Amino acid sequence: MTRSAEPRVLQFCHGYDGPFLDCARQYASLFEGSGYRVTTVFLTGAPDPDVAAGCASDEVLFLDYSSKEVRGLKLGAIRDLREIARSRDFRFCIAHRFKPLYIAALATRLPIIGVHHAFGVYKRLPRRLFAKLFRKRLTLLGVSNAVRDDIRQCLPDWPAERIETLYNRIDVAALRAQQVDRLAARQQLRLPEDAWIVGNVGRLHPDKDQATLLRGFAAALPKLPENARLAILGSGRLEDELKDLARELGIAQQVLFLGQVPEARRYFKAFDIFALSSDHEPFGMVLLEAMAAGVPLIATACGGAREVVEGLGILFPLGDDMALAEGLGHLSALDARQRRACVAAMDARLQEHFSDEAVRRQFWKLALPSSFNDAK
Repeated sequence: MTRSAEPRVLQFCHGYDGPFLDCARQYASLFEGSGYRVTTVFLTGAPDPDVAAGCASDEVLFLDYSSKEVRGLKLGAIRDLREIARSRDFRFCIAHRFKPLYIAALATRLPIIGVHHAFGVYKRLPRRLFAKLFRKRLTLLGVSNAVRDDIRQCLPDWPAERIETLYNRIDVAALRAQQVDRLAARQQLRLPEDAWIVGNVGRLHPDKDQATLLRGFAAALPKLPENARLAILGSGRLEDELKDLARELGIAQQVLFLGQVPEARRYFKAFDIFALSSDHEPFGMVLLEAMAAGVPLIATACGGAREVVEGLGILFPLGDDMALAEGLGHLSALDARQRRACVAAMDARLQEHFSDEAVRRQFWKLALPSSFNDAK
């Protein structure tokens, strides 16, 4: 088999559902102008030309396994990835989530950057033992300081510089170009044009805690504009339960359950406020999307959300509906000057910490093995 001459990065992703296609784009964009070519491999998911086009990669490969097929030892996936690695001059691998990290460690001898997007990855003893076995080849990244600290707590004997943070980020200009203006966004979402709208985007799932959001909104209503509405974009198993709660709270007419909205990030300008009530959100990409749209933020003071919002929005304790209500009332009272100052602060935070350019600079400052920089 002929081996390609260009130095390459192997990016290995579990799948391209939800936010993970953009995660692949984010990490591929780190290597613009670096001398590396990026090969992105998806473990699960059928070949899709739109996915390939969205990866910002030089080459995209689909192993096309089902979730069921990659349970257990994953011998087929290990064999397939080994063949890919043999035919290209990969210098290192970026593996998103534990399963791709596991496969890459067994299939190759490459240094591996393991990117973790959730809490609790190394709470299981077998995973801690696996990480110890391959420790010399691994550098671990969390998508927030909260995730990083969770990994460090589980792997206390690792040097701190081998477990670091690399924030999720957005292409600020590209996202803003996709976002439609306030009126068009409201028309697309069928929202009242003259309403004052609190927006929420996420699965209707216990870890998103929309129940607290409903209670907080109900408590805040006497202090909010008369035409206040809560718009919830998303679907999930709690939909009926949350609708029942809205009726119990007497706010069913003020709460709009809009279901799953494709490309919801395009419509954030429809909102006057964006609220995130999640239980220990690892990061919260929706916060960056709201910031890009210039929408003031209120979020739970836990997980990665605190790191995004602190100093430019309102934070409230997890599950504290009365603190949430107070925060909503405060944000509803912002005047035009205060909103402009808030928008300017959010833009500065995006550019300094959560843009492709800012995180690219940070990536090359990490304590990476010397082979990572050979082609740079």
